[in-house]
Amino acid sequence: MNSLKRRLFAILVAATGIIWLVAGAWIYVSSRSELEHVLDTRLQEAARMVHSLVDGHNLPASGGAGGQALLLPETSSYERQLSCQIWSLDGRLVARSTGAPAVQLADNVDGYSDRVVAGESWRVYSIEDPVKRVRVMVGDRIGLRQKLVTDLIIGLLAPALLMLPVLGLLIWASLGRGLRPLRDMAEDLEQRDAEDMRPLDAGKLPTELQPLAEALNALFDKVEAARRHEREITAFAAHELRTPLAGLKTQTQIARAASDPAVRDHALSQILVSVDRTTRLVRQLLALTKLEAESPVARTLSHRASDLLAEIVSTSPPAANIRVDIDPALAEIRLPGPRETWMLALRNVHENAIQHMPEEGVVSWRPMPGATGILIADQGPGIPDEELDLVTQRFYRGRNRSPSGTGLGLTIVAIAAQRLGVGLELSNRTDGTGLQVAFILPRS
Repeated sequence: MNSLKRRLFAILVAATGIIWLVAGAWIYVSSRSELEHVLDTRLQEAARMVHSLVDGHNLPASGGAGGQALLLPETSSYERQLSCQIWSLDGRLVARSTGAPAVQLADNVDGYSDRVVAGESWRVYSIEDPVKRVRVMVGDRIGLRQKLVTDLIIGLLAPALLMLPVLGLLIWASLGRGLRPLRDMAEDLEQRDAEDMRPLDAGKLPTELQPLAEALNALFDKVEAARRHEREITAFAAHELRTPLAGLKTQTQIARAASDPAVRDHALSQILVSVDRTTRLVRQLLALTKLEAESPVARTLSHRASDLLAEIVSTSPPAANIRVDIDPALAEIRLPGPRETWMLALRNVHENAIQHMPEEGVVSWRPMPGATGILIADQGPGIPDEELDLVTQRFYRGRNRSPSGTGLGLTIVAIAAQRLGVGLELSNRTDGTGLQVAFILPRS
């Protein structure tokens, strides 16, 4: 059953049916008990009334087995079905009512008793009169009592059963009205186009639907942010690629038209610079897209920091008069997480340091105190303090930007650190000679 309305209807009808069954059982038990008490009381009253007739000498104190029948006053339909017997204490039937059996209804005991007479169960109340030497017995059939209980229950439950279809219709209509806000929400979403990311008005919805509306609004925000980011990436890539491509075309034209070898060589070198810049931009865009699509990674694997840095240095383009110093103690530092993600983070930090270095300088890699992470320090211009919190934003290029920079390097580093579950801190060196970047490892 895929319909929520039908499922709720079935649940409510089943719950209502169970409640009715429990109520019917309770009514049956309680009504039967009350009716038994009432009938026993009436049985006792009828016996005392008959005894008063005997005590008032309206009947002889003795008689033959075929004595005349005693007729009770017909005050109710129930009393007309009572049976009365008057027996002498020596075992002779003095009198009996119409329809009463000739067999003694009860044993020689006073009060209430149950007995089977001629295949029928009887409830009898007896009164013994030692003065008149008679015993009065008044009884009724147990089957009659059961019929009275059954008739009472039917009288109570029949109207409820007749109202069951009406109740079902009311439940169905109430469910339809209650689920109307959900249908309205679905119709609103169905009528929207793909570009409409307006939030739903959760305040007008029932309390139960507000969490759903809020979750949908949060999803709309995420989708809109992703689309905005996609547009930004596309616009930035188009803008950044336009310049080197135009330069490539210009320098190619110069190289083709130049007769001077020096002019041709210079044009070709500029072509290589543009190609390198374009290649780096494309590589960083692809890396950024991949990182943003990934979930936080597991830290089951670990790698020696010195091995990763050695590979990065050996595969990076050589920089004139720039020395890279890797502390041997980094061999003891284990970096948890996927190797590829660490390589993206470390390579972009390293390349960022190289790009912003003067023609001479040192890029140093060393462990943090207590082996809690690794630290890279350069001798470049650093980052103004007011820009330290901004340089990890996409496409942000500060005052000390490199001509070949894309504004994505530190963004990739920040996202990779987040995926790896490690801390990232950027700060200027205390001696004012450059920038230092720290990767803070999680505590094991």
